[in-house]
Parts: sequence; C-alpha cells; structure tokens
Amino acid sequence: MQADDDAPTAPETFLAHGGGFRDAANGAVVPPIELSSTYARGADYALVDPGVHYSRDENPTYLHAERVLARLEGGARALLFSSGMAGAAAIFHTLRSGDHVVASLLMYHGLRSWLKGFVERYGLGLTLFDPRTDGSLAAALRPGRTRLVWIETPSNPTWELTDIAAAAELAHGAGALLACDSTVSTPLVTRPFEHGADLVFHSATKFLNGHSDVVAGAVVGRVEDEAWTRIRTERARGGAILGPFEAWLLHRGLRTLHVRMARAMENAARLAERFDGHAAVERVLWPGLSSHPGHAIAKKQMCGFGAMLSLLLADDPEGARARRVASTTRCFLPATSLGGVESLIEHRATVEGPDSPTPKNLLRLSVGIEDADDLIRDLERALEA
Repeated sequence: MQADDDAPTAPETFLAHGGGFRDAANGAVVPPIELSSTYARGADYALVDPGVHYSRDENPTYLHAERVLARLEGGARALLFSSGMAGAAAIFHTLRSGDHVVASLLMYHGLRSWLKGFVERYGLGLTLFDPRTDGSLAAALRPGRTRLVWIETPSNPTWELTDIAAAAELAHGAGALLACDSTVSTPLVTRPFEHGADLVFHSATKFLNGHSDVVAGAVVGRVEDEAWTRIRTERARGGAILGPFEAWLLHRGLRTLHVRMARAMENAARLAERFDGHAAVERVLWPGLSSHPGHAIAKKQMCGFGAMLSLLLADDPEGARARRVASTTRCFLPATSLGGVESLIEHRATVEGPDSPTPKNLLRLSVGIEDADDLIRDLERALEA
C-alpha cells in the first residue's frame, strides 16, 4: 500500500488526494492505521515488505505522511518525530564534539534555551547571529569548523526574515550544512530547498497538522547523504518516533493544508491592514506590510506572507495592557501554540519567562480560519476595553 507515483503534481490536488494513496487490495482512499510494533518474516525469512520490520525504524502509517511531506517540500526523504523538539534535537545530536554551530538569535525560545545547554554539555561551539544585522551571519561562521547553520524564517515572534539563498551560500562556503526551520511558512509558502537549504525542519504540531490535536516534528532532507543517514539513525536509536494514530491524524491534516493556509493568510492580511496605524497599536509586525524590515526578502522567497502576526501595543512598556487584552478576547483564544484552525493570542514575554528577549508589549496572533470580521471586532473590543 503506497502513494501513487503518478499522483497529480499540483500541490492542492496532491494534498487533497492524500498523496495519491489508494489501497491496492480494496480501493480505500484513506490509509489504514498500522498499530503493529513488529512484522513477521516469510518462509524464507525474508521481510514481506523490505522497508518495514520494526516500528521504531519504520511503520507504514507514518511512511504515508513522510512521503507526502517529502514530495511537497521537493526533498528526497522526510522523517517524523514524536515532537518538534525531538526532530530538531536529532539534527544537533548528529554533530561531534568540537564542531561549531551557528544559529539565529531570533528563533523559538524553547529550542534556543535547549541548544545553549546542549552545546555546553557535549563540547560544541555555538555562536548566535542576529538576522537584523548585516554581516552578522558571515561574522559568526568558523570556516572548517562550523558544521551546521540553523535559521528560522520568518522568526518567532517578530517575524524577521532571513535570506535563505544568501545564508546557504555563506554556510556552504564555510563547509557547513544549512538547516531551515520553516514551521511558520509551510511548504506552500516557502520552499527552502529551492534556495539552497540542505535540511528543512517543521514543528508539525502547527500548520501541517492544523487542528491542535497532534504533537509532532518533521525533518526533510534535500538528498539522502551521510548527514541524512546520521539523522535517520539517531531517530531509530533514540526512539523519538511518532505513534501510528498521531501519524494518521497528521496525514489527514495535510490533506487540507492548502485551503487552511489560504484562508488563514487572507485573514492575517485583513488584520494587519486594519490594525496598522490603529491608535492603540504602536506597530504591526507582519512580513506582508511594506513597513516590515524583511518585506523585500519575503517577496523574493515566499508565496504569500503567512498567517502569523504580532502587535506591539502603544504606551505599554511593561506589558500590563497586552496581558489584559490577551485575557479579554473571545474569538482569539489565550493559548500557546500556533497554526490551528482556531485563532490564538499570546503574551509571549510571559510565556517565555524572565530571560525572554521578546518586547513586553508584544501580542502574538496565530490567525485561524474564522470570519475575518469577527476577528477584527474581537480585537477592536479588547483594545478599546
């Protein structure tokens, strides 16, 4: 039971058809959930399916979702993990003592905090670069020693842009791989491999699944090389695999990714335009606005500008008003995470803690697929309260 190699190539059709899956035995158009942890061999002790023998290595249920994601990204292979953090950690665990890592200062705070402790424990070097500063990435590289450059674009929660092609050129020139966290963009908005990236990472919990009911991570490789083999081995030996039911839910979520993203981005554009210049808002942070510092890069490497935006509230240096707004919205739910069909609002500085670099007056909005007028009215009411 495999995806049809001749499945339509348009992303919308490919996704709606679940990657072209059809069960050869009974014609089912939805993959079954394979719960077995192990698979019996035939009379000659050969594997019935050469690619499946034990679920910690491969399971047919998550192979379906992996094939869809790899093809969607334009990569060679994809691997699913039990969480986004597990997928990112697998990449870093393939490094060796003495290697040097360059990572963006503006990245998911949980991964940044984990990475700082990881490199200290395992004897790696780490330099953080600021994508807002010209030349910062180039200055951070250690040619011959830097093995991995990690970027996140757009970066959470201010949505700064990193030029993927420029970062790839610098990384490769120093002898390093470029890994791109493309969680916010999804493969429908940004295709990092087309700009030179070697690895693409997703917190699949977010837009890829899209229904706030799965925790998962995904790593896609441009080619199946030695680095990819190390990541695959790390997953198998570390055991950070996704359960079959979660993989099935992720595959189902991917089937509507295109319609969810289109509606969410349309709503985000409406919100950005409405609150840009609002008396209660100091600034709207969204790559689609010409005032955003990364707007030119976004136009170059994105198809659309994403469904995440942030508001910096006016006259609110300690964030008291921002926290109050986040507590009084009704359509926007005050919860952590992003990328679901429901809109979420979050005061990031509170969630990230006392060492957060996020401005205290910032509210992060994950825009869902609700009626845009309802969302606008909800924010207007909360800002005016």
